[in-house]
Amino acid sequence: MDLYEKLVGGEEKLALVGLGYVGMPIAVAFAKQIKVIGFDFNAAKIEKYKSGIDPTREVGDAAIKETSVDFTADPKRLREARFIIVAVPTPVNDDHTPDLTPVEGASRFVGQNLAKGTVVVFESTVYPGVTEDICIPIIEKESGLKCGTDWKIGYSPERINPGDKVHRLETITKIVSGMDAETLDTVAKVYSLVVKAGVHRAESIKVAEAAKVIENSQRDINIAFMNELSIIFHKMGIDTKAVLEAAGTKWNFLNFQPGLVGGHCIGIDPYYLTYKAEELGYHSQIILSGRRINDDMGKYVAESLVKELIADDIAVKHARVAILGFTFKENCPDTRNSKVFDIYRELGEYGIRPVVVDPEGDAEEAKHLYGITFGTMADVHDMDAVLIAVKHKEFEDLTPEKIAAFYDPKYKTRVLVDLKGMFDRKDFAEPDWKYWRL
Repeated sequence: MDLYEKLVGGEEKLALVGLGYVGMPIAVAFAKQIKVIGFDFNAAKIEKYKSGIDPTREVGDAAIKETSVDFTADPKRLREARFIIVAVPTPVNDDHTPDLTPVEGASRFVGQNLAKGTVVVFESTVYPGVTEDICIPIIEKESGLKCGTDWKIGYSPERINPGDKVHRLETITKIVSGMDAETLDTVAKVYSLVVKAGVHRAESIKVAEAAKVIENSQRDINIAFMNELSIIFHKMGIDTKAVLEAAGTKWNFLNFQPGLVGGHCIGIDPYYLTYKAEELGYHSQIILSGRRINDDMGKYVAESLVKELIADDIAVKHARVAILGFTFKENCPDTRNSKVFDIYRELGEYGIRPVVVDPEGDAEEAKHLYGITFGTMADVHDMDAVLIAVKHKEFEDLTPEKIAAFYDPKYKTRVLVDLKGMFDRKDFAEPDWKYWRL
């Protein structure tokens, strides 16, 4: 009986290392089919899961209450598993070089608690070569077990899209890879238990790593192009959204929109690829150009808001500005690497301390990471300007009348920045509004 059959038969267990936006939905999905140990070093997070609370809101509290995942903060429990999935974050340092600390740390405690015959699969986004050149040596050193004879390794890049209720783990084709044909077959069959859309068997681990890192690089470059167009069209006095709607009538025009590129995928993954390219003597041109444009967009938005204030004869220093939305994307609590903070920080350079309201955002996380305390909608009054930064569902029912109530009544013309173009600009026409969007 092979490992797959033992997992399905309940004789062996699968363990998930890292229970965040990526790992937790995977653990819950597998637990419907086989025995699952859910491990995370964050004991407070584990207690929330045990209490039936889903802080990520990816599967919801009800699913956490019902799941059979055995949640633990004890790494020794990994010894019970024969199939281990590692789904830890892969951030970048301040100088945009890869921060492999979480992956290296996970490799260490997996190695320290590795049993013979185990298959270890990494899901974290990395540049080609990390799994074999960095993770294998660490696990071998910590375990004293030889890869290929005592245990096997594979790679299956995560494709979780936080906040997306349509494209889920089950509905997105899963790339799988393994160090040899037998491992690849086992990894493919195990993931097929939960991924109804099917799996794509990559020919090598490096191919799978490379596929993942270019997915988000491609999206990053396309958004950068849209952002550059937005800057150009503003100088021409043309509405970018109207241009894209017109161009979008062509069958092969790609549907991308300008916007802030934050989070822990699109704005980070390209740096993993360019870092490895630099190591090999090639300096990226297109990828890094796109990164520069996208990294500067928060500053550009803040400067554009300030120009609107000046044009409206509103004193910039100490101006009352509300920022609605702070997370890196809509309908998601995650504030990590939010580029809205770039707007907040840049406005601070002008002596403006905005009121930030985010009904979806993790307030505790925002306070810890940025030192920002969220206000409530009740705090949004007597404003000099309002910036709607994130397209949360809570903001969709805002009408011109409701938004007008946010301003100081003395203003006959109100400065509104609708970053994502949520509203019809015809509803915010001059002279009552100074409406600006990317």
